[in-house]
Amino acid sequence: MDARLQRRVQRYGWDKASGCYEEFWQEQLRPARERLMEMAALKAGETVLDIACGTGLVSFEAADIIGPAGSVLGTDISERMVEKATAIAAENRISNAAFQWMDAEDLQVQDSSFDVALCSLGLMYMPDPRKALFEMHRALRPGGRAVCSVWGPRESCGWADLFEIVDRNVASEVCPMFFQLGRPDMLELTFRAAGFENITISHIDTLLVYQDDREALGAAFEGGPVALAYYKFSNEVKDIVHADYLASIAPYRRDSGYAVPGEFVIARGE
Repeated sequence: MDARLQRRVQRYGWDKASGCYEEFWQEQLRPARERLMEMAALKAGETVLDIACGTGLVSFEAADIIGPAGSVLGTDISERMVEKATAIAAENRISNAAFQWMDAEDLQVQDSSFDVALCSLGLMYMPDPRKALFEMHRALRPGGRAVCSVWGPRESCGWADLFEIVDRNVASEVCPMFFQLGRPDMLELTFRAAGFENITISHIDTLLVYQDDREALGAAFEGGPVALAYYKFSNEVKDIVHADYLASIAPYRRDSGYAVPGEFVIARGE
């Protein structure tokens, strides 16, 4: 897949998802954020780069930990996500966090200018994850650390049929290697190829809990990575993909809702 096309899909897809991303994913992804922050071990006064920051969920947690003497720069390829995070910061008078539109594979930051780089469930969307990690490495001061989380392998994620279901109806062009970084040793090897050392890996088994069909469908189609393709569908096609997706997660039915298994893989490198 052409890298420029993939970036375009990510940019405008997450623009579409920005309005309901937190509604469907803030709590579902909390275990991954908590482990990422534990491994980052932020300290007061540090400078933090949060890549693929979305609406700022990780950025604002980091800003609170590092305090007024520190600073956070959140970057995202989606302008709508950046606008939303900036508005939240202004509304809550958070002065030590700023947000900019930026391509993770071409960070417009100076060399050796940050203590910590974070990327929460964003790396697998990038055309060249190694290049993105190399950019993080370049941005870090000597002794700095990067912590990134990705989804685990396809067989560990009960919702994985989503991409195939969408692609049967329109070419979504969404992250063809989405689950690759979650495979055994792949995240560690990619960190190492980008120049990181003292790499540690953590795995989390999780459940994505939805109260009903509406929540499950909203998370899959409106607030997630296939949002751009989804908004191209006619109402008839939407009905088809809804039925196909709910059938794919039917084994995880719990009362009127679902508990869909997933896995997060988190890496820290210095």
